[in-house]
Amino acid sequence: MITLLGKPTSINVRKVLWLCAELDLPVDLQPWGSGHRDTQLPAFLALNPNGLVPVLRDGDFTLWESNSICRYLAAREQRTDLLPTAPRKRALVEQWMDWQATELNNAWRYIFMALVRQDPRYDNKTEMQNSVASWNRHMRILDDQLARSGAFVAGEKFTLADIVLGLSACRWQLAPIERPPLAAVANWQARLATRPGYQLHADNGMG
Repeated sequence: MITLLGKPTSINVRKVLWLCAELDLPVDLQPWGSGHRDTQLPAFLALNPNGLVPVLRDGDFTLWESNSICRYLAAREQRTDLLPTAPRKRALVEQWMDWQATELNNAWRYIFMALVRQDPRYDNKTEMQNSVASWNRHMRILDDQLARSGAFVAGEKFTLADIVLGLSACRWQLAPIERPPLAAVANWQARLATRPGYQLHADNGMG
């Protein structure tokens, strides 16, 4: 059985848990969060020098970065439906996964830290407004892609791109901000909502 270190409320941990549900793969979730930092931080840093979750342990193999963990597990289980082997199809899935981790995440970070985490370091009103505008702009990019691609992000079939972006879309829906109506995103989320893994780990009221 694989071991996953991380808080079950973490958006990045939940994407791995959702994937494990899709794979019907047992996982030993060992909670690790802020309450463990003082006593267990040195041991955790030996696994991930960034000090962030999730961290995967598969026997003597350790891996961090949630999207990399998702790629590894899909390949490990030979799920080419989730991560294709054909170069162009795989590149398209990975393109949207990378976009989620870089462009989309950077768009929402400031406003999320200000309004949801209520971090006092994020109190600049202009930056908050800019972050909301950027977040909504990026979600329109996703909406445009879904309108073109069909049922799912990379085409007619469900892939890893839908898992990582499905969690991001839930965060956008739950955030206390003004949002434009995005029909393609809404229809896609309705399709995702039929999947048990989404119900357990994405559409569960967590930001």
